[in-house]
Amino acid sequence: MADQSFLSWPFFEDRHRSYAQDLEAWCRKNADALHHETGDVDADCRALVRLLGEAGFLRAAVPADFGGLNSPVDVRTLCLTRQILGYHHGLADFAFAMQGLGTGAIGLFGSDAVKAAYLPKVARGEMIAGFALSEKEAGSDVAAMATSATKVDGGWIINGEKTWISNGSIADILTIFARSGEAPGARGLSAFVFPTATEGFSVTEKIDVIAPHPLATIRFDNCFVPDDHLLGEPGRGFMVAMATLDMLRSTVGAAALGFARRATDEALARATTRKLFGAPLSDLQLTQAALADMALGNDASALLIYRAAWAKDSGQPRITREAAMAKLYATDTAQVTIDKAVQLFGGEGVVSGKMVERLYREIRALRIYEGASEVQKVVIARATIAEAQEQAQ
Repeated sequence: MADQSFLSWPFFEDRHRSYAQDLEAWCRKNADALHHETGDVDADCRALVRLLGEAGFLRAAVPADFGGLNSPVDVRTLCLTRQILGYHHGLADFAFAMQGLGTGAIGLFGSDAVKAAYLPKVARGEMIAGFALSEKEAGSDVAAMATSATKVDGGWIINGEKTWISNGSIADILTIFARSGEAPGARGLSAFVFPTATEGFSVTEKIDVIAPHPLATIRFDNCFVPDDHLLGEPGRGFMVAMATLDMLRSTVGAAALGFARRATDEALARATTRKLFGAPLSDLQLTQAALADMALGNDASALLIYRAAWAKDSGQPRITREAAMAKLYATDTAQVTIDKAVQLFGGEGVVSGKMVERLYREIRALRIYEGASEVQKVVIARATIAEAQEQAQ
């Protein structure tokens, strides 16, 4: 049973505790459906989106006015969802997360008409969303983006290529970013809602990664997007992207925490039942040290994650530093925690398909996407320096 004691912390309200208990119970009841795998990751992800939509849990990713659960979207609920789903199944967490990331900017910057057209379907699991920012030469360096958006009568023409796009091969709508040219660098980007049924859109490559997720390279060839699908103002796409990531970055840490808590529980079960030299493995002081590190890392990660989420939900306009700290610490610490679990399992820990082996593969990407660990350190440092300079004045 996953540790639920953190729910008594003052970051949470009774509605959060009730929601977490309902989701935990649902995951256990539907374990077979969550873990049903066909070998086709696209089909498996579609099935998980439908399953989560039918159960009502995708509503957490959408504002209440458009079929969602809370208005505005409650970041603590997002984090709880990702932590619990991550504990039970990595691809289920991914399926939920992309519905949130893919529509986060729509909820924040879209017109009411655009929100009404897409968000209720996302909340029901009838439409799959994605977030298309990265390019081959523009990952962490968003200012290097080459995909273009050219203004025409009634809308925009999009040309270019994106890669490493989660749900790129199965999404019905994408939040995309393109260079519209109002200014050089990051100040000349715009954001759009993009239906993938648009003529000229294609999937040029499906990308196989260490833990199966539907990643793809996608292409735009003279794709028309109407004016009302612009998110925010022209040339403000970088701000749209950062505001979206600012809201959702702490949820990546929550997913990592879910993985780490599952690894800790697997390691505890192993250490207390596995006999070594006539006594449980847990009697060894080195084993106890590893378990202590795991428990410490889990609680420290949770404190950073839910501090950031609480701050956002309490009305703090930007949580850039808090979210970066949460993502950096939780993902890096989860990597160490899962590695210790694998070590405690010995040879069985690297057998394909075993839970700790799956977790070992799942965690690695979280230290890269939505801002690599190194980028988070830059973000934290800059925010800390700026705060010090402000106080000095």
